[in-house]
Amino acid sequence: MSATELYTKHTRVWIPDPDEVWRSAEIIKDYKEGDKSLQLKLEDETLYEYPIDLQGSELPFLRNPDILVGQNDLTALSHLHEPAVLHNLKVRFLESNHIYTYCGIVLVAINPYEQLPIYEQDVIYAYSGPNMGDMDPHIFAVAEEAYKQMAREEKNQSIIVSGESGAGKTVSAKYAMRFFTTVGGSAGETNIEAKVLASSPIMEAIGNAKTTRNDNSSRFGKYIQIGFDKRYHIIGANMRTYLLEKSRVVFQAEDERNYHIFYQLCASSSLPEFKDLGLTCAEDFFYTSQGGDTSIDGVDDADDFEKTRHAFTLLGVKESHQMTIFRIIAAILHLGNLEIQGEWDREACSVSSEDEHLSSFCSLLGVEHSQMQHWLCHRKLVTTAETYVKSMSLHQVVNARNALAKHIYAQLFNWIVQHINKALHTTVKQHSFIGVLDIYGFETFEVNSFEQFCINYANEKLQQQFNSHVFKLEQEEYMKEGIPWTLIDFYDNQPCIDLIEAKLGILDLLDEECKVPKGTDQNWAQKLYDRHGASQHFQKPRMSNTSFIVLHFADKVEYQSEGFLEKNRDTVYEEQINILKASKYQMVADLFQEEKDAVPAAAVQKGAPRIRVRSARPAFKAANKEHRKTVGHQFRSSLHLLMETLNATTPHYVRCIKPNDEKLPFKFDSKRAVQQLRACGVLETIRISAAGFPSRWSYPDFLNRYRVLMDKRDLSKNDKKQICQTLLKNLIKDPDKFQFGRTKIFFRAGQVAYLEKLRADKFRAATITIQKTVRGWLQRARYRRLRQATLTLQRHVRGHLARRLFEHLRRTRAAVVLQRQYRMLRMRRAFLRVRSAALTIQAFARGMFVRRIYHQVLREHKATVLQRYVRGWLARARFRRARAAAVVLQCHWRRLRARRQLQALRIEARSVQHLKKLNIGMENKVVQLQRKVDEQNKENKLLNEQLSMLTAAHSSEVERLKKELQQHQQTQRGDGNQLLSLQEEMERLRMELERARGEREVIEDSHGKERDLLRKRISDLEEENALLKQEKEELNSRILCQSEDEFARNTVEENIQMKKDLEEERSRYQNLVKEYASLEQRYDNLRDEMTVIKQTPGHRRNSSNQSSLESDSNNPSICTSEIGDTEDVIQQVEEIGMEKAAMDMTLFLKLQKRVRELELERKKLQAQLEKKEQESKKSQVIETKTEVTSEQEDFAYNSLKRQELESENKKLKNDLNELRKAIADHATQNNSSNDVQDSYNLLLNQLKSANEELEVRKEEVLILRSQIMKAAQQKETGKNTVKERESNASWPNSDRHVDQEDAIEAYQGMCETNRLLEAQLQDQRREHEEEMEAMRNQLDLMQEELENQQQAFLQTLQLSPEVQVELGLQQEITRLTNENLDLKELLEKLEKNEKKLKKQLKIYMKKVQEFEASQTMVPVERSPRERNMQVAVQRKEKDFQGMLEYYKEDEPLLIRNLITDLKPQAVSATVPCLPAYILYMCIRHADYINDDQKVHSLLTSTINGVKKVLKKHQDDFEMTSFWLANTCRLLHCLKQYSGEEVFMTQNTAKQNEHCLKNFDLTEYRQVLGQLSIQIYQQLINIAEGILQPMIVSAVLENEGIQGLSSVKPMGYRRSASSAAEVDCSYSLDEMIRQLNTFHSTVCDQGLDPEIIQQVFRQLFYMINAIALNNLLLRKDVCSWSTGMQLRFNISQLEEWLRGKNLQQSGAAQTLEPLIQAAQLLQLKKKTSEDAEAICSLCTSLTTQQIVKILTLYTPVNEFEERVTVAFIRNIQKQLQERNDPPQLLIDFKHMFPVLFPFNPSAITMDSIHLPASLNLDFLNKV
Repeated sequence: MSATELYTKHTRVWIPDPDEVWRSAEIIKDYKEGDKSLQLKLEDETLYEYPIDLQGSELPFLRNPDILVGQNDLTALSHLHEPAVLHNLKVRFLESNHIYTYCGIVLVAINPYEQLPIYEQDVIYAYSGPNMGDMDPHIFAVAEEAYKQMAREEKNQSIIVSGESGAGKTVSAKYAMRFFTTVGGSAGETNIEAKVLASSPIMEAIGNAKTTRNDNSSRFGKYIQIGFDKRYHIIGANMRTYLLEKSRVVFQAEDERNYHIFYQLCASSSLPEFKDLGLTCAEDFFYTSQGGDTSIDGVDDADDFEKTRHAFTLLGVKESHQMTIFRIIAAILHLGNLEIQGEWDREACSVSSEDEHLSSFCSLLGVEHSQMQHWLCHRKLVTTAETYVKSMSLHQVVNARNALAKHIYAQLFNWIVQHINKALHTTVKQHSFIGVLDIYGFETFEVNSFEQFCINYANEKLQQQFNSHVFKLEQEEYMKEGIPWTLIDFYDNQPCIDLIEAKLGILDLLDEECKVPKGTDQNWAQKLYDRHGASQHFQKPRMSNTSFIVLHFADKVEYQSEGFLEKNRDTVYEEQINILKASKYQMVADLFQEEKDAVPAAAVQKGAPRIRVRSARPAFKAANKEHRKTVGHQFRSSLHLLMETLNATTPHYVRCIKPNDEKLPFKFDSKRAVQQLRACGVLETIRISAAGFPSRWSYPDFLNRYRVLMDKRDLSKNDKKQICQTLLKNLIKDPDKFQFGRTKIFFRAGQVAYLEKLRADKFRAATITIQKTVRGWLQRARYRRLRQATLTLQRHVRGHLARRLFEHLRRTRAAVVLQRQYRMLRMRRAFLRVRSAALTIQAFARGMFVRRIYHQVLREHKATVLQRYVRGWLARARFRRARAAAVVLQCHWRRLRARRQLQALRIEARSVQHLKKLNIGMENKVVQLQRKVDEQNKENKLLNEQLSMLTAAHSSEVERLKKELQQHQQTQRGDGNQLLSLQEEMERLRMELERARGEREVIEDSHGKERDLLRKRISDLEEENALLKQEKEELNSRILCQSEDEFARNTVEENIQMKKDLEEERSRYQNLVKEYASLEQRYDNLRDEMTVIKQTPGHRRNSSNQSSLESDSNNPSICTSEIGDTEDVIQQVEEIGMEKAAMDMTLFLKLQKRVRELELERKKLQAQLEKKEQESKKSQVIETKTEVTSEQEDFAYNSLKRQELESENKKLKNDLNELRKAIADHATQNNSSNDVQDSYNLLLNQLKSANEELEVRKEEVLILRSQIMKAAQQKETGKNTVKERESNASWPNSDRHVDQEDAIEAYQGMCETNRLLEAQLQDQRREHEEEMEAMRNQLDLMQEELENQQQAFLQTLQLSPEVQVELGLQQEITRLTNENLDLKELLEKLEKNEKKLKKQLKIYMKKVQEFEASQTMVPVERSPRERNMQVAVQRKEKDFQGMLEYYKEDEPLLIRNLITDLKPQAVSATVPCLPAYILYMCIRHADYINDDQKVHSLLTSTINGVKKVLKKHQDDFEMTSFWLANTCRLLHCLKQYSGEEVFMTQNTAKQNEHCLKNFDLTEYRQVLGQLSIQIYQQLINIAEGILQPMIVSAVLENEGIQGLSSVKPMGYRRSASSAAEVDCSYSLDEMIRQLNTFHSTVCDQGLDPEIIQQVFRQLFYMINAIALNNLLLRKDVCSWSTGMQLRFNISQLEEWLRGKNLQQSGAAQTLEPLIQAAQLLQLKKKTSEDAEAICSLCTSLTTQQIVKILTLYTPVNEFEERVTVAFIRNIQKQLQERNDPPQLLIDFKHMFPVLFPFNPSAITMDSIHLPASLNLDFLNKV
């Protein structure tokens, strides 16, 4: 394009300005070829005529469009030149407060002189991961790019930070290292990253100083290599230093300071450990006071010194070494204060031996005072023949002293650096490293010396490396895209470098002059003039013969040659060094030991990587080893090594810019900025870029941006590349202005601006068309509104007139209607009055006639009723008279017959024997009751005697205590505490007495109740006796009335009755056998109880209880005797109490066991007997002789059976009497303990009750015997009368016959049984005797113990009363404590036993009910044989109780199959959370069997197994959610079935049966709750790891509304990372699909809905935080179109939440900041009303976030407007009252506290099925 097309009216340009460097202006007249000037208008509206040189044809620089101003990358500017770069940096720095800007591969950092909140930990995490061009420019982005390239390309990296003093180099390098230590933290626990950061305060203290340009200027260069392993974790570091400014130790310019360490040490000199250093304030020392002010505003030297010491300690520097370092520094200060006295001839001088500073210097360094005093003023001259000692002049002594001070400090500096490297060294093999070079930038001052020359020489080398690297990258980019490569002319500074370092260059001539004995600076300068006078980079000043000028790449610098030789030699006299070598301090001596073949300041530490790079230039030959290397030579060698290292790495450049010299925050000095931009190579980068194709667009982005310039026909093509080529060929005629690459389009400088101008013109034309159309539409709409309004008015007026006429007509008609209606109403009312009067008269007349007829009918009815009642009374009177006569006749007749019958009965009563049987039974019962009454009276008497004895004992004890109390009161009246204790003792005894009285009253009450009960029973028996007598009289009367022919029938009935009695006798015999067995078992139990009582003072649970319970619960049947025993036990529990009945329950259970065994044996015998009887039925022969024989055998059998029973009862009675006596004796001997006494009394009562039972059984046997005898006599008499019927009464079983052999066999079986029982009784007696012997032995031991206690008591009595009381109280407290502990333990065990017994009683009661129900179901009509059979209740098949049993050794298998090896897919088709239910059923069974070890082991193994699974699958979302659901469900089960009411409100009755009975698992619930929190956090971390890479591209970059976004020109960084973005970009649909996967997974696993809501609330918070943080750090997404896209994407997420019913979870509220950010991007931002609207709307955003978004807001199109600075200030003013947190970014790692609300399950345990796929066959259902 020609100049006439570019320089048109309204085009803006840049013109030079002496104050602002460049100034903006606008062309007001089109430029034409040949014009000598350009008509311009400045920004202040003044006109300016810019002259144009026609020969040079230099037109002013064009200004970029406003849309390109403020770019993140300077290479994205269309017009690339110095004013555009300067303006872009100024706008970003002042308006947006952005201190970082990209310039291709260079990061430009402007020092803000203010602490900004952009370096927090959240910012580091935000920049860790994204590509470098995705985020706003930042030092962290450069560090992340280096770290990522190191990991991706496996190549070492370097970050080169340069700039002049005060530009912020050290801070930038520090933040880069902080990023590496945070992102690449050490893999182990070496804490190496903390050590790397700790090296910074040390190096700042010993290497930084205050200068006129910077308060913390680094006066040395350093290169830090941070080593990484194969996993890219930091393993170590190494530091190299370059060119320490040693002259600052002895000299400081005005308003400057020495190194910080001197002032820090002086500020801390008052500490005790520094008293020996002899230091005072810094103003007192020459080396620290030359600059004037010794303090820095806002810096506390003492506090910084503490940080330095802490850093030394962290790096492992010993305390002794630290003190030596501080001694050396203090010695340097004392050395500067030496007073050197000159002699009269000025050729010699001396130092006083009494100089305190010299003494301090020597003592601190441990050197000889006299030697140091001598050699400070003398030097040694060595010749070939001899050695001379020569005095030095004052000037020479001062220089020597200063040289010594500099040398000491330099050696100390090198020693510290070496020890830092030693602390950061690692033995692990280094895989790669990242180097951070913090080196001085190009310097030029009014007076430039040797230091500035070396610094500028280093910058020349770095600039050459930078230029070659930039050129190389450009070439690679062109070749990759297939662009024809043309050589670009760029500045090559190799001639300048050759001038300095080539053979016979400046450094060589300097070294040569230093070797000359009489060499001077002037001679060296003259040699430079002669040698390099013709060089284009060397000049001689006009007005000086001692200085020279070097034309560097940045500027020409004039150097003063004075001091060059001295500084290059760095001369220190050998004599002084030898004195220091002989120091008594080892560290001081080591500082000055010469190292063989060492390169000072550049030595590579052991373990550092070897850089094998072949230099492009031949290496310089080393100097002669005999001569000491000069400073210049050393610096050149170290610089070459540095360049080799940098060339072997991939460099990254950070250029630091100092905006002003006043150190004011956010002030931009254009002159100073331009100087630094030229010096640091930024403009050279711009020039190289501008020489080629600086603007680069990808084809899709170019098409989206400039599609408005295309035709519709071209847009219909599918090939985007072809569309772009067609467009450019039509728009830009010159084909050299652009090139088409493989993926991008390359443009020359200014072409993008031209395209933007065409695009803006197209938009402007479209805007005019739109405005024209809209304005026409507005006018037409206005005309239509007027016309419509006119028609509306006409319509309303006409309607009003019509309505008024209609109203008049309507009112007229209404008046006529009203008149008609009123007349009609008046006539109708008159008619109704006449009609009503006629009806009233008719009603009254008709009523009178009807009432007359009614009264007549009523009178007739009453007469009829009277007649009926009179006639009935007469008939009843006749009937009563006839009945009375009949009754009188009947009475007389019946009295006559009764008298006759009475006489007959009296005769009968005198001769009947039946009366004896009745009388004998009644007498026995009366005797039995009388005996019980007597025994009860005896017991009451015995209890009264015991009570009286106890009362007497208590009274005597009280009297004794009263006497003792009186004695103690007399002896110790002043002791109030003893009196109180005795009073308490009396109160206690009085309470015991009251308690004894209460017990006596209770006993008396119980005695009275029993006596009343016995009286009541006696009265009942008397009544029964009377009834029996009456029955006897009735029987006598019946006998008299019977005739003789009925005698035979009566005999048969009596025989039947006898058979029934025999059956009863048999049942009684069986009961006696059972009672015998039960008493035998009770004897065993009593013996066991005796053993327990002897061994322990309290009750302890017997291990057999559990087994007995289990055996009883598994018994398939129960008999009626067991039911009776159960009822007795229940009654006993109610009478005695649960505490004493616990032992009886044990006895009862054992008795039951023995009864069942005997019952089984009886059943076997009965079965054999019934079998014999059935066989006898078949062969039954009716023979009288045989029957008589059978009767005799039966009688003999019954007699033998009775005798055996009596003998066994007698033996049992004797044994029980002996046992009772033994127990009673033992009880009387051990009556000291109340608990033991109660247990013995309980046993005695049991024995008494057993004795009474035996007596009752004996009486029953006697009664049975008498009945048998009487039955036999009646049979004998009956045979003579009716022999034919005797066969029916010969045997108790009338329908069967028993052989004699069967009877004998049965008798022998009974005898054998009795013998067995007798043998068992003898064994038990023998065991009892042995146990009694053991009890006697134990009694002896107890007596011995009692004697010991008595002796101790006697010894106690010998003590003083106070000690006695105190000792007694201690013993009593000890005894009571032990008793309380025992009672507490007993109570706990009794409570557990009570629960079990209640449960067992419920089981027995249930069995009793089942037995009774089965009894009712048996038919009543059964044969006699069926009645004799034992009834057995069949056990029902029990249902599954929801418990799973397993063996202890199967627990690892259970954990492996159910937890470790379980896959969620294996139980996907079953009940959700099935493993949790199975584990709870196993826990419930362990609780049921009261196995606490099993419960503990199972729960511990479960928790450990879950942790192991989660550790193994720490990245598996499905597995983690599966175990989160199961852990929560197990926790809910432990709560739901814990038995606590608060968790049982929603349980069913069936679920309440599944509660735990024995254990409280509250602590395990807490452990499971903590485990659930850990699993929840792991689940969130997994989900965040999956979602985090998707968020930015899906939420911020996804184009949900196609065609809305508009791409802006992108720079080098953006274009370099665009290819990577395409591969890793995600759409919003992909992220929503991932959320669907998460939601379906957690729902399928059965996770609680409340937890699901918390999960997605956390995830959406992370989505909001990451998206908003990225938005706050990216300028390219802060636009109106992005706000629209962002709001649409958020609405999609909100719709997803509503679709999943998660709107109540709070997830939508977490997106509120992001929603407000999107709205903020869309709002209008111009007026104060807009500011108020923004402040009221953006309540979820902080002030900093709002200001940041407004600052980053960038228009995408020309017609959009930027946010003005005034508007942002207005926003800040309105929001200043907010108390917002200071941080800018949201902590995306923040995690909301998780809650696990209780969620009971409706599933019952017995309904759960175990699938076979789980391989849990070893689990048994209970």
